[in-house]
Amino acid sequence: MNIILAFCCGLLAATGTYMLLRRSFVKLVIGLALLSHAANLLIYIVASPLLGRPPLVRAGETQPPAPFADPLPGALILTAIVISFGVVAFTIVLIKRTYEEIGTDDLDQMTSTDRDLC
Repeated sequence: MNIILAFCCGLLAATGTYMLLRRSFVKLVIGLALLSHAANLLIYIVASPLLGRPPLVRAGETQPPAPFADPLPGALILTAIVISFGVVAFTIVLIKRTYEEIGTDDLDQMTSTDRDLC
């Protein structure tokens, strides 16, 4: 199962990198989202999740009884999802504003940033 997940992670990272190298802003956003999904999947694979009980500590004990699932990878992935959503949302707004000012989303057609925007 981990080999399939590792292959999917590599495929997501390769596709995201390819999309980042395209000329269109929309493809850049898609590549950014794919790279963030690849990073989340990588954290999940490295953590090697175990099926176990929830890590609940009983009264009077200092640690949960074994085997228990580690909650840290899930918390890291949830935090990464929220951050990547914010980055993608900011990128979409930035691209929309750039398209309104310049009139194109092709990076090759953007030859100058010294326009009179007043």
